[in-house]
Amino acid sequence: MKQIDCRGLACPEPVLRAKAALEEGVGSFEILVDNEASRDNVLRFGHSRNCPVELTTLIDGSFLLSFPVDKQEGVESSVPFDEVDYSCAIPGGVSTECNLVYVIASDSMGRGSDELGWALLQTYIATIKEISPQPSRILFYNGGVKLVATGGKALEALQALEKKGVKILSCGTCLEFFKLEKNLQVGTITNMYEILDSMASADKVVGPF
Repeated sequence: MKQIDCRGLACPEPVLRAKAALEEGVGSFEILVDNEASRDNVLRFGHSRNCPVELTTLIDGSFLLSFPVDKQEGVESSVPFDEVDYSCAIPGGVSTECNLVYVIASDSMGRGSDELGWALLQTYIATIKEISPQPSRILFYNGGVKLVATGGKALEALQALEKKGVKILSCGTCLEFFKLEKNLQVGTITNMYEILDSMASADKVVGPF
């Protein structure tokens, strides 16, 4: 049985993933969540699709919701689906309205190998789009500006995030220093005032080490 891990995801994402699995006709599957709000929403969604959902509470406090779906039968909806009906914040977690800012200040993640650090940073940035809540801005300065001017999965992820409304801001002085002003492929050029103002006004600032 396919298991879809939705731990750490804010509503309505667990419900959206359950909906996608039903519509793709994957057959029986399980949704794993780690909070009561998501548990209740997934249960409610299952019932709205006339689908029996089996609930198991795990030792670590997580919840496993099993959808015993027959690929041949399909599942019909008894009520119209509205994503807003399943929106909520994870209790004790970061609000989906949190002004989250990511800071990328280097072209390497961690220490020991620049080549490995570059590869890790590519994956780090590409994974941002999978994390909830999404950032309002991503700031690049010093060697970090190389990410917005060099092809790769990080650049592709940044372009996708920008289309979703995330502001991608890169230090103009840094681009000039590395002679990358003409190579900028995503976002806009900014200055130190806007970088500092973005960090100072953020609810939370996150960055790789």
